[in-house]
Amino acid sequence: MEKLLEFDGDRLPLHVGLIPDGNRRWARINNVDTKIGHLSGYEALRKIIFSFFDYGITYLSIYCLSIENVKKRSEIELKYLYKIIQKACETIKNEPLVVKEEVKVNVFGRTHLLPDFVQESLQDLMDFTKDYNKNFLNLLIMYDGQEEIVDCMKQMIANNVDPRDITPKTIKQFLYSCELPELDYIIRTGMDDGARISGFLLWDASYAEFKFRNDYWPDYNEEMLVEDLKDYIQRHRRKGK
Repeated sequence: MEKLLEFDGDRLPLHVGLIPDGNRRWARINNVDTKIGHLSGYEALRKIIFSFFDYGITYLSIYCLSIENVKKRSEIELKYLYKIIQKACETIKNEPLVVKEEVKVNVFGRTHLLPDFVQESLQDLMDFTKDYNKNFLNLLIMYDGQEEIVDCMKQMIANNVDPRDITPKTIKQFLYSCELPELDYIIRTGMDDGARISGFLLWDASYAEFKFRNDYWPDYNEEMLVEDLKDYIQRHRRKGK
């Protein structure tokens, strides 16, 4: 396996955001049930998720399920998605690399809206990895970037923050992502009809670089990941300078 860390470790992104889009469209063009699309998307993620850490990425944030997705999906499809999330929790927990690479799992979003069994699985996974601090896997579930900022504002009010003391640094302290660095790079698949981030970590994406792929998520593989990371390495981030 090629090591990008050896290729140019100083230019690798510290924090990568992943928006794995296109499971349903992949299913349609392959003439299979939507459930197969979601399952294939899960398998693609399972195969590649730890490669990010192997290549030297410290923080990986994945947009797993948005609040908007939940509003638009049928009850049958949602039940299947919830089962996949539960299955993914067990898979990550039983993966030896989690212990070896000391991967701490965080979950961001309005998870209290999820079924109890999903909440329990997510909490169990977080508890299992809570003492690790080498690498960080952040799962955005029942998430929306605007709602995160709304919840941030509510928390600031609840904590009696003086308006005169509000700065970008203050706001960051009340976001779900308060312990994460800003995003360096966002990779999104399934972008055959535009280029957007759909509310993904809006505050932290201010100066992120973007890579939009036409490929649907179930087809994403390690070769594409290496290509995307090399693309980032070759860019020159100015961040407003």
